[in-house]
Amino acid sequence: MRSLFHLAIHVTDLDAARRFYGDVLGCAEGRSTDSWVDFDFFGHQLSLHLGTPFPVTRTGRVGDHMVMMPHLGVVLPLSDWLALADRLEMQGVSFDIPPQIRFQGEPGEQRTMFFFDPSGNPIEVKGFADFDGLFAA
Repeated sequence: MRSLFHLAIHVTDLDAARRFYGDVLGCAEGRSTDSWVDFDFFGHQLSLHLGTPFPVTRTGRVGDHMVMMPHLGVVLPLSDWLALADRLEMQGVSFDIPPQIRFQGEPGEQRTMFFFDPSGNPIEVKGFADFDGLFAA
């Protein structure tokens, strides 16, 4: 079964969130009120509500990295991932983990990058040449 996810998280500033998710990431804005805004987050529904974001800690060991937990993420086809990595670099996004290849030559080989939204919510974007490798063991 394939389906879309809906995730609602807190942000501290809706205008800054609109600029980041809309202008920097290129996500289309959907419905909104004075306290929340929806985005088409790469085909999924992301609702950003005013409030205090989840506390995050660098406790997720993945390969050689300790990654921020919890984090939001999306998996893209490799060509889209490469285009987004270029877009983010051109926009001057500061990466927590810069664009790189992870698990090279192993099952599940992927591209990855980590960065934060303006409210400090960590985001990971993965890129796969073949989605069959997403759940490879």
